[in-house]
Parts: sequence; C-alpha cells; structure tokens
Amino acid sequence: MSLSRPPFPSASRAPLATWLWRCLDGEPIAPFALLGGSAVPRGEGVIELVPEHPAADARASVVSVGIHGDETAPIELLQGCLERLAEGQARLGAPVLLVLGSPAAVRRQVRYVTTNLNRLFRRDLAEAGDEPERARTLMAAVDAFFARHPGRERLHYDLHTAIRDSRYPRFAVEPFDDAVPTAAEQWRWLAAAGLQAVLHQHRHSWTFSHYSKHYHGAMAFTLELGRVRPFGANDLAPLAPMARLLEALLTGARPAAADPAGLVFFRVEHELMRHGEAFRLAFTDDTPNFTEFAPGTLLAEDGEHGETRVGEAPLAVVFPNAAVEPGARAALLARPVPAPG
Repeated sequence: MSLSRPPFPSASRAPLATWLWRCLDGEPIAPFALLGGSAVPRGEGVIELVPEHPAADARASVVSVGIHGDETAPIELLQGCLERLAEGQARLGAPVLLVLGSPAAVRRQVRYVTTNLNRLFRRDLAEAGDEPERARTLMAAVDAFFARHPGRERLHYDLHTAIRDSRYPRFAVEPFDDAVPTAAEQWRWLAAAGLQAVLHQHRHSWTFSHYSKHYHGAMAFTLELGRVRPFGANDLAPLAPMARLLEALLTGARPAAADPAGLVFFRVEHELMRHGEAFRLAFTDDTPNFTEFAPGTLLAEDGEHGETRVGEAPLAVVFPNAAVEPGARAALLARPVPAPG
C-alpha cells in the first residue's frame, strides 16, 4: 500500500500508539494492556478501551474518525491522543469505543469507494455492497458497546473535515431527534474545545452520529474540524482544545467548559436535492460554508426539478456539493437561530 502519511510509528512503541496505522496496513490486532486498563479489538478498525477502575465522571463514549477516507486531520488528532495515553502521559479512566470508519477509503485517500457511508446508518438498511456492509458492522459494534455499559451516560463524537472552506472552520452538526434534547453542558464543552458554530439538523439524516442519538439516546455530534487535506498537510494547532476534550473522555475527567455565547447557532430549513443528471449549483466551487444568499438568489438548476431560489428570508448554504449522486443531498440551507435555552 502506498499511503501519504506521517512516518509509521516505531515497532518498539506501545501497541496503542500504532493501532491506527496497523489498521490501515491490514495487520491483525490482538488484545493488549495499557496504563489503567486494556484494549480489546472489536473488528477491523474498531477497538474498545476498557478501564480497570472507571472514574466517577466516566461516560461510555464512541469516538469515530475516517468515515470519509480523505478526512485526515481527525485521524492525526486521535493518533496524538492515543500516543500520549500509550506513553503513560495519561491513564485510561473511561470505556471508549474507537472507530476508524472506512479503512478501505482511507487507504485509497478517497471520500468513499462506491457510495457515501455517512448516509447509511439506519437499522432498516436494505442496500448491498461494501459501504452498506461496513455500516451494518459499525452499527452492530456501537449497539454491543453501549449494551456492555448500561447505566452510563452515552456520548458519540464523529470527527470530520469539510470539503471546502467555511466562515466557521470548526463547527458541530447536531443530529435531529426531538426525543433526545442536547444537554446544556455539551455546548459549554464544545465552546471550550474551540468550536465556533452549531448547525441543528431539521430531520432524520442517518449519519453515524445520528445513529447513536436516535437509537441509543446518546449525546452525539458530527464535528467538522477544518478542511480536507492529505496526511501531513494538516495544521493541528487550532485543534489542540479538541484534543484536550478527547483526552478528558479517555481519562474519565470532566472536560473543560466555556461560555457558549461565542457559538453561532443555525438551523437547517431545507435540503437542496439533486434530482437529475443535468444539475448545477449557481455559485462557485470555492463558496465557503455558511455563505449567506439574499432573497430571490438562484441557488441551483436541475434538469428534472428546475430552479431553486432563496425565498423571502436569507439562507446560508452548508455542505454544497454538486457532484453527489442523483437522489442525494447537494446542500443544506440554514438560517441563524438563537442559542438554546
């Protein structure tokens, strides 16, 4: 395998420090000990950290990276956290399920191999193929993990980077589920972790973080941590506060908190769908996420659906991507909303 990434960690280093890269190289992983507990493989790209003595504030947390194979900054960020834990700079104090979502896509340095994995996390999934099978594997791993830790508060942070620049480079997407309100402390944790904005989803989206929230009642978010870049080209300095949040989850410590007044909140109003083969977005490919368009502005032209224009109030565009498959979402259209509470 030819993979552009930082040098493979030395074979003399602790197993946890090499786990991510060994997954990418397809090496078999056996259980191993680490300071404060043990690590138990749960399948390809999935490993559970099991503490000997969970801390009082310990949650049952899922931390996932690499759901899209070209989003490398979260993988490097998690690698740094695991190295510090492996080298004894921190002690495991909480049950954590670590997930490398799509090793096949990461190896190829592509977003996905055949279809977008992050639209497949629903229990009635009927599709066949590599990504649907991977989604079923990951759903089963999450189900089993939460079942092994009944009574603990549940959390899932799914770490990503966006295809394009953004007015708010680091932002959280809150999955929709009216039955599972987000705890106020989450906004304080995310503010302290350097997040700048929050996008509330308006309906079920079947992403990985949505799965944990909808089916398990977990506090769950998709966290966008900058822009897609190849291994070795990421600036991790702005993500240092996020690294501290992840380390708090691993050690069972209470994460740092900050006033969430600095977060800007948006809510999705509409999904812009691609219906036909003849489709184009009416703005340039370098338009940043959260760019606002005035009423009446043409947003897209679709050979089957016709034009899409902004209605009577301005709309901000998030995740625009004209290259999606017909029938898939080409953008989210959102409006600013007051902060929760």
